[in-house]
Amino acid sequence: MPPITKNLLIINVLCFFASLAFASHGMDFDEIFGLHFFLASGFRPWQLFTYMFMHASWQHLFFNMFAVWMFGRIMEQTMGQNRFLFYYLTCGLGAGLAQELVQTIQYWYFGFGSYEQVNLGGALVPMADYLNRWNTVGASGAVYGILLSFGMTYPNERMFIFPLPVPIKAKFFVIGYAVIELLSALSQKGDGVAHMAHLGGMLVGFLLLLYWRGGSGGGKRGGYRSYHTSSDSWDNFRQWFASLFKKKEPHIDVTYGGRYGQEAAYRQQKKQDEEELNHILDKVKKNGYDGLTPEEKRRLFDISRK
Repeated sequence: MPPITKNLLIINVLCFFASLAFASHGMDFDEIFGLHFFLASGFRPWQLFTYMFMHASWQHLFFNMFAVWMFGRIMEQTMGQNRFLFYYLTCGLGAGLAQELVQTIQYWYFGFGSYEQVNLGGALVPMADYLNRWNTVGASGAVYGILLSFGMTYPNERMFIFPLPVPIKAKFFVIGYAVIELLSALSQKGDGVAHMAHLGGMLVGFLLLLYWRGGSGGGKRGGYRSYHTSSDSWDNFRQWFASLFKKKEPHIDVTYGGRYGQEAAYRQQKKQDEEELNHILDKVKKNGYDGLTPEEKRRLFDISRK
């Protein structure tokens, strides 16, 4: 397992166990590190980062970490360690900001600023306490960003999704997830799930991938090119969207890691061997075999055996 994915799994699990341990001593980690509404008294700026390492239950932790393990390790091998970590944290941050935006709209739409109390099931709760209940935890925003990156990078990869009896392509899996989240956000109110945060993580991930893939020149790593102009990015987006419905498998450049990295390393080594062999043969042509050094003779023998 690549190191960033492994460490993310370890950190999330350790944070969950720490929250359980400190809860027995009266310390609520979700209140301290969970993301509060920015107008609530419990809000702290660092919560925009720490909230994605808190989880509400075993099931919440398991499904998020399962997705990180399943898709994160592939995307880390594709993007590279530093870029993958930046992508993961940026999607999580974007999801948190999206949740704050939705809560702000809700706060002003219902005019909560003009009330001192809220009636919850017959009990009057002070507005300050009610706003502190707007608390978001979980890595789901970052996870949805990873799902999007997998769907965009390997759109035609077939996946078995329970309980569907047939495999579906990754691009349809991601699009379906986005549609479900959008419909859930519009219809299921008060279900305790931050649907808009999930969509925010996907949106930020999409814009970041678009930024990396934009332009026609510059350095290239793992299929993500340097950004040049917004028009280039828009053209790139249109080409990518059109490619989703083509039957031809896309060409993907992979840097290292796993089976893809082994194939890339093999091709690179083969190219180096060919260049070295041509250099030695040119020397033999000019000076004869006896003109080679012992090391060159050994390399000629080794390369000839491959």
